[in-house]
Amino acid sequence: MTSLQVTDDAIQQTRELRDEFQRFLREYEFGMREVETKIGILRDEFTHHHSYNPIEHVKSRLKTPDSIVEKIARKGIEEPDFERIRAEITDIAGVRVTCSFVADVYRLFDLLTAQDDVTVRTVKDYIAQPKDNGYKSLHAIIEVPVFLSTGALSVPVEVQFRTIAMDFWASLEHKIYYKFSNRVPSHLVDSLTDAAEAAAELDSRMERLHREAHGVPQRELPPPPPPHVVQV
Repeated sequence: MTSLQVTDDAIQQTRELRDEFQRFLREYEFGMREVETKIGILRDEFTHHHSYNPIEHVKSRLKTPDSIVEKIARKGIEEPDFERIRAEITDIAGVRVTCSFVADVYRLFDLLTAQDDVTVRTVKDYIAQPKDNGYKSLHAIIEVPVFLSTGALSVPVEVQFRTIAMDFWASLEHKIYYKFSNRVPSHLVDSLTDAAEAAAELDSRMERLHREAHGVPQRELPPPPPPHVVQV
């Protein structure tokens, strides 16, 4: 069995690459925390100064190095460097906001993206136009400034807005597809689609009950996106 000689220079280069990758991920972690803070402030304000809080819960996640490498391969990015990854992969940092009702989804989106230091890059409204399997959610890629010792940096963060019913359905769908390694039997796919329709009906009925109980006027959905937003 032959042994591979590793030079001190090779070890040093590997360490430098590791440190650079950790700095790269930390930028996204800081951006994610900025968005979490903004949403947390809104939630606290609604809790203490309004009679109704539209935010049920908030989750966040940072892609792992393995997940980033897999996405680089799926997108066919050749000879990737950190600048290319920044440009091509915009969902390294993600925040999910679960709301009570569909109207709350758009309300929170409006409140977050109206802030002066938030830039909207893209919006995918899967509530107005659900995916074929019934998936619903409002996805937005926003940029927020992060102020480091080296200066300000604009960091993209994916923010997903859902209702409780949408989140429950998406969680179940993910578990089923994971169980079958993305090769789900057709009868289960049909059942998932039916369940998505049932979840949408439940959302509608519960929102009507909420409006009637609290005297909340109905809002037409979805609202027109701002001019600078690209809707896919």
